[in-house]
Amino acid sequence: MSVDGAQLWTLNQRLLGVVMDACTGELAELGLETKEFFVLAEVEASPYPAEIATALLLPKASVTVYVRNLGAKGFVRREIDEADLRRHRLVLTAEGTQARDRARAALAAEYDRRLARVTPQDRVELQRILKAMLASPASGRMRE
Repeated sequence: MSVDGAQLWTLNQRLLGVVMDACTGELAELGLETKEFFVLAEVEASPYPAEIATALLLPKASVTVYVRNLGAKGFVRREIDEADLRRHRLVLTAEGTQARDRARAALAAEYDRRLARVTPQDRVELQRILKAMLASPASGRMRE
């Protein structure tokens, strides 16, 4: 049986959309829009707005707006980068960390509700498959 990659992509996107839609209310209670959450969640891994834009496949101008909003909400602050005094890096505030963690918990709970429909063996297999798909072709190591 042949499996269409585009169809799998679409199913995955639908699943992610359903999970995000189910969490919209909880994100709003935290003061976050969906894309603001993704930016907030990326700050520690990618502390520069341009890196966030690349990692999330968002336009730099959009990231600038989200960062400005997150700053106004007290979730992130800009600090001078000690390695390059010409640059500013983003840092999560305590409030930002708390909002990010609560939003992640809400998403995890909703995703877990979906995973409950799948057997434990299939969950292990799904994890293996996703890791294989994320592995770098040359090294076989997972990209993050």
